[in-house]
Amino acid sequence: MARFSLLPTLFLAHGSPMLALEGGPWGDAVAALGRELPKPRGILVCSAHWEAEGPFRLSSAEIPGVMHDFGGFPEALYTLNYPAPGAPGLAAEAAGLLGAAGLEARLDDQRPLDHGAWVPLRYLFPEADVPVVQLSLPRARTPELLLAAGRALAPMRQSGVLILGSGGVVHNLRRLVWQDASGPEPWALAFQTWVRERLAAGDTAGLADWRNAPGAAESVPTSEHLDPLFVALGAAQAVPEPIFEGWQLGSLSLESYQFA
Repeated sequence: MARFSLLPTLFLAHGSPMLALEGGPWGDAVAALGRELPKPRGILVCSAHWEAEGPFRLSSAEIPGVMHDFGGFPEALYTLNYPAPGAPGLAAEAAGLLGAAGLEARLDDQRPLDHGAWVPLRYLFPEADVPVVQLSLPRARTPELLLAAGRALAPMRQSGVLILGSGGVVHNLRRLVWQDASGPEPWALAFQTWVRERLAAGDTAGLADWRNAPGAAESVPTSEHLDPLFVALGAAQAVPEPIFEGWQLGSLSLESYQFA
C-alpha cells in the first residue's frame, strides 16, 4: 500500500473571478503553498458555488470539465480551463465515509468544477494533474452539520487527499468598491478579526455562532462563502496558520488558512 504524508486542510478565499487572470500577492501565496505541499492523490474541494437540495453531493465524472459560472467579465476569463481529471472512486470513498457518519451523500456524474474550485486550483496545482472531486453544500445546513462532514472526511487526509474549503470570510457583493477602493470597512475588519480570534483560540463552538459576531450582518449576508470554512475546520487537527491576509475591491476578504 502506498504511503502518503498527512496533508493539511485548507481554506482558500477565491475572491472575484478576476483572480484567475490577476492573482497578485494572493496568487503568489497560493502558488508558493502548492510548491511546498506533497503531491496529493486527490483533492476534495467544497466550494461556495455548489449548493444543492437534499443530501450532500459529490462530483463523480471521469472528466468533470469547468463551468464559467459568472457574467460581465473580460472575454479572456471565459477561455480559461482547468482540465483536471475527476475521481469517481474517490467520490465513492467520500460518500461512504459520510454515510458511515449518518450523513447521506449521493454521486453526481454531471457536475463540472465551478470557479470556486478551479480558480484557486489554477494556482495551487497549475499542472491540473491531480484528480478533483467537489462536495456540495446542502441547502438546509448548519455549521454543526458541516463540521460533522469535515470530521467524517478527515480520515482521507491519511491516504493522501487534500481537503479544501473555498469561499471567503467576508463576502458581500453589494458592498464592493470597483474603483478607488481604500480598504476594508470597519464592519468587515471587525468580523474578520473576530473569526481570526475564534480560530486561534480553537473556539469551534463560538465560531459556529458567528451570526452574533460584530459585523456579521454586513460581512455574511448569505452564508455560502463562509460555510466551506466549517468543512475544513471539521477535518483539521489543530488551529490554523494564515496563508494570506488581504482584501480585494474594498471589503472582499482574501484571508486564507492552512490547518494541520
